[in-house]
Amino acid sequence: MNREETLVKNFQDVQAALLAACAKARRNPQEVTLLAVTKYAQDRDVLTLLKQGCITHVGESRVQQALARWTNPVFAQFHTVKHFIGHLQKNKAAKAARLFDFIDSVDSLDTALAVERAVPAGKTIRALVQVKLTEKDTQSGLPLEQARELARKLKDLSRVKICGYMGIAPLGAPQAELRNLFRLVKRAFDEDFPPGAERHLSLGMSEDFITAVEEGSSLPRIGSRLFARNLEGL
Repeated sequence: MNREETLVKNFQDVQAALLAACAKARRNPQEVTLLAVTKYAQDRDVLTLLKQGCITHVGESRVQQALARWTNPVFAQFHTVKHFIGHLQKNKAAKAARLFDFIDSVDSLDTALAVERAVPAGKTIRALVQVKLTEKDTQSGLPLEQARELARKLKDLSRVKICGYMGIAPLGAPQAELRNLFRLVKRAFDEDFPPGAERHLSLGMSEDFITAVEEGSSLPRIGSRLFARNLEGL
């Protein structure tokens, strides 16, 4: 297969896995949106999947790099919902507010307020509070109860609409541990964001998205499963 064929097959394989996870959990597949993590992908690979109509939600973690890519007319011609999924510094809040539709990694009141002040008139940014699910000091986010407290505080904002949680599970954790973590966040999510309003639960990455979707994730973040040249062992 050539590179384009490989990328399309990668996408088809991910879609098949998502459908199977939904079937196993008796979920409506329309409840699940694939978030393509494009932050490390080559421009030509991202363009291939855009041209094929495979991806509509994209995730970036570096504001300057994302601006350069998505304001380029070659990319801007495609309708994409842009998610910021990295740690957002307050000094980048204004640029992020102009470019992104979602900030999936809010972990402080100050940052959320900086985004609120910078959102252009007439625009609303969807935001997810990041829950810290690992013990790593380098991992952003808040412990679950602190994340829930922050979400309550953010519900009074007008231009930033808080609508769910995002979490990154420990890499390589046993499946039983993953399920317990995902279920814990899902219970909090259902209590804090009941059905009837817009809500998003972003759990699961390339290594664990099947388990995450089975446990209720509606916005799995998939990067290497889409863009890796060799998926053996992933």
